[in-house]
Amino acid sequence: MEKHRALREVINRLARIEGHVRSIKEMVAEGRDCPDLLIQIAAVRAALDQVGRIILEDHMESCIIRAVKGGSGHEAIADLKDALAKFIR
Repeated sequence: MEKHRALREVINRLARIEGHVRSIKEMVAEGRDCPDLLIQIAAVRAALDQVGRIILEDHMESCIIRAVKGGSGHEAIADLKDALAKFIR
């Protein structure tokens, strides 16, 4: 797999999300209030959506352009549509 422009940024964001999820798990174990948990879960979901946006932008700026130039643009677009349908559910 080739390196993408946003690879380091995605890895860093995912590491922060991982730590945030661990802290939510600790909050559950401590018996924290449900509204506090829901707020933290919403923050993680928003962070994951941002990672998805970064990956999508990077994919369009590199993989899709390369596929179009290489003659396989229709297949790349179909694959992207399928992935987006699963991501956006």
